[in-house]
Amino acid sequence: MTAKGATTTEKLRKVSTATIATCLFKKGLKNQFIQDVKPLKTGKPTMVGKAYTLRYIRAREDLNPIEVFRDPKHLQRVAVEECPEGYVMVIDSRKDARAASAGSILATRLMVRGVEGIVTDGGFRDSAEIADLNFASYHNRPTAPTNLTLHQAIAINEPIGCGDVAVFPGDFIVGDDDGIMVIPAGIADEVADECTKMTLFEEYVMGEVESGTSIVGLYPLTNEAYKTSFEEWKALSGKA
Repeated sequence: MTAKGATTTEKLRKVSTATIATCLFKKGLKNQFIQDVKPLKTGKPTMVGKAYTLRYIRAREDLNPIEVFRDPKHLQRVAVEECPEGYVMVIDSRKDARAASAGSILATRLMVRGVEGIVTDGGFRDSAEIADLNFASYHNRPTAPTNLTLHQAIAINEPIGCGDVAVFPGDFIVGDDDGIMVIPAGIADEVADECTKMTLFEEYVMGEVESGTSIVGLYPLTNEAYKTSFEEWKALSGKA
């Protein structure tokens, strides 16, 4: 729980991945944006949830015939059934989108179970169907072949790499139209509070810029007159 009773998740829903990236950069974290991953459909609400991870290795043909899906302990299926409500399933597909990380049936099952969203640095099959779900989804590109063609599910809920970013179980995952940011769990509350303040200041700055104000001394805030103006703006708008 962060200040004023709002949860970390609630605060992060109101800030952009761009703001989070700047906040983390100030803290020395420069590699928290998952590369080459985008939303299947833009314009959806911001995705926020803790990471639940699934790791694939390169499939070996003798271990990945289609019959392996009959095994109720197949780790891809187990992950879909066990990913907690409100979490984001993050899949390490080794940045290989030549075969699908999942398809519409598994995505729908996650949605029905209350999972927040799904992210892979590979690709999804049935991508148009997944895009139309009331469910956040991010990947590199559409792909048709079954995951068994190239991917073998090997581990659940352990540290992974996704799009060149280290993702640990419990890290906060935030996704919007720009992409995905990974916030280390230990500083998520602090980041949520700082980003809330940054977003409020950016709202003030945008109003000033739209009114014709120069960014010099305003952005970044180095002019004392603008500091006073910002405090007055917060008080007048009831956002102090």
